[in-house]
Amino acid sequence: MLVNLCDTHVHTLFSRHAYSTVEEDVRAAAERGLELVGITDHYSAMISSEIRPLEYQHLFNFRAIPRQWMGVKVLRGAEADIVDLEGHLFGHGLTFDRMLTGDVWVTPFSLEEQALKDVDYAIASVHGRDFTRDATPAQVTEMYVRALAHPKVLMLGHIGRTGLPYELVPVVRAARELGKVLEVNEHSFDFGKPGDGRRVATMGRCRALAEACAEAGVMIAVNTDAHISCEIGHFEHSLAMLEEIHFPPELVATRSAEAFIGCVERGVGALED
Repeated sequence: MLVNLCDTHVHTLFSRHAYSTVEEDVRAAAERGLELVGITDHYSAMISSEIRPLEYQHLFNFRAIPRQWMGVKVLRGAEADIVDLEGHLFGHGLTFDRMLTGDVWVTPFSLEEQALKDVDYAIASVHGRDFTRDATPAQVTEMYVRALAHPKVLMLGHIGRTGLPYELVPVVRAARELGKVLEVNEHSFDFGKPGDGRRVATMGRCRALAEACAEAGVMIAVNTDAHISCEIGHFEHSLAMLEEIHFPPELVATRSAEAFIGCVERGVGALED
């Protein structure tokens, strides 16, 4: 039986369309018996129509969140949007000369670097898809591979659900070579209506991803993508699918806090206090 004791993709009020606080998420993780939770609020245009540092300050003060809280290890992350076919993340190329206080900085700073400098890891995901219109599978594949190569990116988020055409084998190979992780996202299993073509296709893509990872020896993260605390730690559909295909337990990065932290340290770097 597969065990999953981490939930490393969860959201709080700072994602604007989620409904729980950091404390409520951590408490839910503790009540579910999890060892580790990763707070990964959105770093994307979904936060605000005004792109300025003030809107992303939830990522600037991560040290206020304790590492150990209610018996749960807490990691500090972000879900960063991929914004072009070159695999760049949100904020790429945007510089500002005023910080939160309104004070002028002599040297302009990069929004992307400022927002991601203190995160333990980032999840790279596609939400707005206009830029992918008319893209070929090869272009989308290259986009995912380049996003994985970002030094702060640990995993690709919900690529089974996004529905973009890409070549699975090169993405899995890149994850293996870069020491990165691919996500099996529980929310993908309730995407669309039961029995409709969209949900069936999504579930099929998630299964194909897991099978390819098992064959290639690539680590996966089983996450809820919770947008409210009561969803945290509920991986029933994902784990049932993985059990059905006899997925190797040792390739589940989220099986324990120790295993996931090891993936972070190999793929991104050592955790800081």
